[in-house]
Amino acid sequence: MERIVDVTGARVLARYIVELTFETGEVKVIDLEPLLKGPVFEPLLRDYHLFEQVHVDAEAGTIVWPNGADVSPRTLYRHSRAAVPS
Repeated sequence: MERIVDVTGARVLARYIVELTFETGEVKVIDLEPLLKGPVFEPLLRDYHLFEQVHVDAEAGTIVWPNGADVSPRTLYRHSRAAVPS
């Protein structure tokens, strides 16, 4: 089973594009819009101000929003790309 790498930092760069820092020190970028499917994510798509309130829940090791939405750190790590390509 693949190892779960916790998220330690997050900041919104552009519309639904978020820069993530992982516990490994890696900084990656992800477009979250394609992942925001289902009832819990609908408010984030309707209200961009709500989306911008994304923050890291250190206990969960991932990003969360005030409405209770979150995305698995495994999904974030798998779908994100290096912020600065090597």
